[in-house]
Amino acid sequence: MTTPEILRRRYQSEAVTTASPSRLVIMLYDRLVKDLYAAHAAIGSADIPVAHHELVHAQEIVAELAGSLDVARWEEARSLASLYEYLGYTLVRANLAKSQSYVMDCLEVVEPLRDAFVTAAQTPDASQLRGVS
Repeated sequence: MTTPEILRRRYQSEAVTTASPSRLVIMLYDRLVKDLYAAHAAIGSADIPVAHHELVHAQEIVAELAGSLDVARWEEARSLASLYEYLGYTLVRANLAKSQSYVMDCLEVVEPLRDAFVTAAQTPDASQLRGVS
């Protein structure tokens, strides 16, 4: 590994370990969107191994987001948990069928959610995210 790669990995690691809970959620959403677009492109170019890798990683992110919900502290967490369940199911279907359509179905849910979390995190009192960390 070269010095720039080592420094980049160290920076990324420090960014994650020092991020606020709301920033961590947004980072997960950012990566989920990136994975979904990469999977969509890989399916379009028939690059099955890359599509599989990206979709499995997207499933892992959705599982992490679902696992971070605190239904005892935030009543809307149950609704969000249902959306995460739908996303997990649809990602499995996308991977099995190598379907761009299923990937787009996920993006139609994920992008507005990501935008909502960004907006909530920018408010003076980001307590709206208290049940997701």
